[in-house]
Amino acid sequence: MTLDPAGTLDELVRTGEELGAAVAVVRDGVVEVDHCAGTTDGVEPWRSDTLVMTFSVAKPFAALAFLDAVREGVVTLDQPVKAVWPEFAAQGKQAATMRHLLSHRAGLPVFPPEAAGVAYDDRGSLVALLAESAPLHPPGEGIAEHALTYGHLLDEVLRRAAGEPLAARFASVAGSAGWDLHLQVPDADLGRVADVEDPDGSWAGGYRDDPQWGPALSRPDGLLHPEVLNSSRFRQTAFPAVAMHAGALALALFYDDVRRPDGWVAERLGHDLWREYVEPAATGHDRVLDRVVTWTLGFQVSEEDGRIEMGMGGAGGCSAWTEPEARVGAAYVTRKLGSHERGEAVWESISERYRP
Repeated sequence: MTLDPAGTLDELVRTGEELGAAVAVVRDGVVEVDHCAGTTDGVEPWRSDTLVMTFSVAKPFAALAFLDAVREGVVTLDQPVKAVWPEFAAQGKQAATMRHLLSHRAGLPVFPPEAAGVAYDDRGSLVALLAESAPLHPPGEGIAEHALTYGHLLDEVLRRAAGEPLAARFASVAGSAGWDLHLQVPDADLGRVADVEDPDGSWAGGYRDDPQWGPALSRPDGLLHPEVLNSSRFRQTAFPAVAMHAGALALALFYDDVRRPDGWVAERLGHDLWREYVEPAATGHDRVLDRVVTWTLGFQVSEEDGRIEMGMGGAGGCSAWTEPEARVGAAYVTRKLGSHERGEAVWESISERYRP
């Protein structure tokens, strides 16, 4: 029997594969699915406005905040990073541009080993270590997902060029658009955040022990520990590469809009900059993901059975995407830290239902 997205999620909860989650689909501005199941903490029911930590689902939103500053002329895409952050030119990074930062080509996919002893919310020390670091490859000559470093790089440039933190810029953009999306959770919304859970420790251990992902996600320490992720301290820390707290509906509304040349995002950025945001900027073997990847200035683009998707998944199992030909924006968010198998089951049910 083929299940619809809501039925697929209910079945995941019924079988114990899922603890608490939500799925949403928006098509041409119309909410077609907004369904949640399970609990936020083992007791409280998940609601449509529940927020949860989504990991790298954050990256397109960090990019959008940065591009919003590009729109204003604060920086330009092909401007050298060193023009606003002189220390960044150390160790052979002098040719790095803003475009390289946005498309994961700056050569700084991990914080250096010294970051293991730095607190995750010591932003100043972390960006200083990035400035001092040698790149994995010459900027612009390779691709490697900037797993935790992406947001700090964009944030430091924006602070120096505009005197404004990236998370603050995003909060302004999100407020204008009416999106319930947060790179830092306000005090009033802390009670809406679901607790993430790693039931048997296999999720954290799998990443920590992996030769690629261990360095990428364990420096600085804390981002693989549910007790840290569930703390108010972390939820209110700006860690823009991963610390997006969101619900499925808000993400789906965004992805339905961003695919459209007449949408709010395209109007905000202007047509040319919007195209830079959504169209491929670099394709090649990603040294962190260890596969061929196409990046825009913010999103991953992939093809499945001849169908183009644009979006981003997170290490914990959340994902959000658009399939332009099907005219949908969709999202799946979960508090159970694990693989993407559950999200893929939901994606398949959405794909079947909305096949062009």
